Amino acid sequence: MTEALAAPSVEDRLASMFAAARDRKEAALIAYLMAGDPDLATSKLAAVACAQAGADLIEIGMPFSDPIADGPTIQRAAERALAVGTTIADALAVAAHVRARSSVRLALMGYVNPVLSYGLERFFQDAARAGVNAVIIPDLPPEEADELRSFADAVGVKTVFLLAPTSTAARRQAAMQVATGFLYFVSVTGVTGARKALPEDLPEQLTAVRAASPVPVVVGFGVSTAAQAHELAQVADGVVVGSAIVSRLAEEGSRAARVERVKRFVKGLKRAMKR
Repeated sequence: MTEALAAPSVEDRLASMFAAARDRKEAALIAYLMAGDPDLATSKLAAVACAQAGADLIEIGMPFSDPIADGPTIQRAAERALAVGTTIADALAVAAHVRARSSVRLALMGYVNPVLSYGLERFFQDAARAGVNAVIIPDLPPEEADELRSFADAVGVKTVFLLAPTSTAARRQAAMQVATGFLYFVSVTGVTGARKALPEDLPEQLTAVRAASPVPVVVGFGVSTAAQAHELAQVADGVVVGSAIVSRLAEEGSRAARVERVKRFVKGLKRAMKR
């Protein structure tokens, strides 16, 4: 017998997360890691460790063979995850593992083709059962998101869309009209990956997008240090750190050592979220 799906929660758990961060005079810390990297058990432990270290939201990557928005670090993470057979169902299992142990907010991030192959309605129903709060599909244009959003809305899962420094005014408006969770502002032109410096005009761009957006605005791609995270926390509702976490998990060592390395790094990032 199929498990009955609970009705969508009345509480907007993403909105309450951002509100709580504002009350603490912080930006929300969003930690990214890839499901199944370097193996499923380690990714589950690392995700829980991120929650314990203070992350407000954990982005769980769904590995794909052609991750066009990702740089070398996350590409290699996807390759490692796929090599051990990681599937969308496994990414959902990582989310469910964390949800059973924490009230941290959860998002799934991945590409549209595997989600379509899994089945949109089934995907969002399973995501809701796993305790997922939002889904980020970087290669889905907002103008083509009506069907996906309808399935997401039906089960109370929020949708997130990306904006880049090069996004036109029309594209920004389109993303703002359909995003129900938050907007993900890409800090640099290009793919994900840790960078030594971020664009000088990034604070100005973020301020302009936040002024127009009906939902919170987070910034990611290229944030690699606590100092960069602190700088962006002053002008964004949330800061995403991905490649810098993934690279620490990929370093040599026992499973426990890898997870502890990630936990220490995320604790430092959390302290940097203060305004």
